[in-house]
Amino acid sequence: MPYIHPDDRPDLTPGALVYASHPGDLNFQITTLCDEYLNGAVNYDAINEVIGVLECAKLELYRRVAAPYEDAKIKENTDVYRHRSFM
Repeated sequence: MPYIHPDDRPDLTPGALVYASHPGDLNFQITTLCDEYLNGAVNYDAINEVIGVLECAKLELYRRVAAPYEDAKIKENTDVYRHRSFM
C-alpha cells in the first residue's frame, strides 16, 4: 500500500466523494475500505472474503473494461497472435 501523507488522507477515505487523481490514491482508498470492512476481524475467513471480493472486482474490471479495449486495439492495429484457433 502506498503511504499517503496524513494531510491528504481525509479526502481519500471511502466515504469522501473525491476521485483519486493518482494510482496511489486509488490504492489507498481501496485499502482503507477493506480495512473498514474487516473492522478488526483479522482471521482466515475475513481475509479470504476481502481477497475474494477484490479478485472478483478485478476480474469484472478486466471483463467489462480491459477486454473490450484490447479487442478494439486488435482491430485497430492487427493481432500479434498468428494462431488464433480459439477465436
